[in-house]
Amino acid sequence: MSMMKVLALLGALTPAAALAHDAAGHGGAAPLPVVSDVMTKALKDYPGKEITLISVDYPPGTVEPIHHHDAHAVVYVLQGTIVMGVKGGKEQTLKAGDTFYEGPDDIHTVGRNASQTEPAKFVVFILKDAKKPLVMTGP
Repeated sequence: MSMMKVLALLGALTPAAALAHDAAGHGGAAPLPVVSDVMTKALKDYPGKEITLISVDYPPGTVEPIHHHDAHAVVYVLQGTIVMGVKGGKEQTLKAGDTFYEGPDDIHTVGRNASQTEPAKFVVFILKDAKKPLVMTGP
């Protein structure tokens, strides 16, 4: 993913994150996740598919907007504690070394830093159709 795509993604998430945070009754804007592209690679053995690896930093208090990936996504927590959940599933609290899976039909309804004082960091491995966007906001 190019830096322009990352910036466009963050621009798209900004209003939704603010609305999600305000709707949760926290008042004020929540910090946004900082998403960095690590790599994207076309998979020759799987025509039309690619794998993308992103790094996500959650400043203290980060709350993500509802979104989905239309892809297989595996989260691996590197630092801190995060809370993740998909529609119809239970929220899961994850710490360094824990993993979380989202399928193509899952709607990611919960994504937040469990701490108001400590940052969190994780990587996400995403297997997706090459022509589809990395993330789509809303259900």
